[in-house]
Amino acid sequence: MKKIMMLGTGGTIACKRGDSGLKPLLTSNELLSYVPDATDYCHVDSLQIFSIDSTNMQPKHWLEIAKAIEDHYDNYDGFVICHGTDTMAYTAAALSYLVQNSPKPIVITGAQKPIDMENTDARTNLSDSLRFASDDKAHDVNIVFDGKVISGTRGKKMRTKSYNAFSSINFPYIATIQDGYVIFYLDDKKHRSGGPVFFHKLNINVTLLKLIPSMGADVLDYMAEHYDAVIIESFGVGGLPSYDTGDFYKAIEKWISLGKTVVMTTQVTNEGSNMSVYEVGHSIKKEFGLLEAYDMTLEATVTKLMWILGQTTDQKEIRDYFYHTVNRDILWTVS
Repeated sequence: MKKIMMLGTGGTIACKRGDSGLKPLLTSNELLSYVPDATDYCHVDSLQIFSIDSTNMQPKHWLEIAKAIEDHYDNYDGFVICHGTDTMAYTAAALSYLVQNSPKPIVITGAQKPIDMENTDARTNLSDSLRFASDDKAHDVNIVFDGKVISGTRGKKMRTKSYNAFSSINFPYIATIQDGYVIFYLDDKKHRSGGPVFFHKLNINVTLLKLIPSMGADVLDYMAEHYDAVIIESFGVGGLPSYDTGDFYKAIEKWISLGKTVVMTTQVTNEGSNMSVYEVGHSIKKEFGLLEAYDMTLEATVTKLMWILGQTTDQKEIRDYFYHTVNRDILWTVS
């Protein structure tokens, strides 16, 4: 029987209703009491790391979760993290970079409704997560939600209320869980070698600029004074506008001259970017050698940059790290 550690961090799954709304109050031990059947297929120990609404989740919390996994890694066959849904995709992506090449599963789950409610998805999600973490084929960081297993770098919350809240973006589901059975669609564990690699640093000086029509480029000048990297969410397959109100060319030139990192991505959820298609993207990318996220999710792009900049400031190394696939985060690039 597999030995699993469950880590509690708060979130809706652990909430109880108070005078000002839902607040995470249930401990990880209390959560386990709602899934007694889990003892049929695994032994579970629990550890409460913190108890917060996931809106308050920060990179320091990701490092704390990763450290808890590292400290207990040799003593368990898998890990399940109970987490709020709002920033779950960010945490799953961050852990994919902080704990790489893990032969043991690290599963993140949560719920749209608290576990103590009569009608809730929490008990099923938690039970499914413990079952998946107990499977011999499971490995690396994954989200388990609504019967679906999603790679930690590919998840995105697409619905605010429905039980099928998460989708896998630009990548197939790893597996589904039905009637207590794990059905794998992708199984690459047998091709893996080596043990886990843990990382302990993140650079939080990464920011995001979402373009809207008529936005001036001066906002990038302000950001350059406060951040080491910016991700620009552009329109369609990607490009930068040229308006009378501001010149994005000069703004990007300033970022590059300061030795800072610019990554281009798209506001469109599916199918990814390709700046080589239109002149508005091709010319500026070619001149400045901008990084491009292609088929990566925004959550993976943000957390990967934080991880990379925590390891190096060398521009060539940043580029090499960025285009190196980690936990299925990026599959294609265009030179």
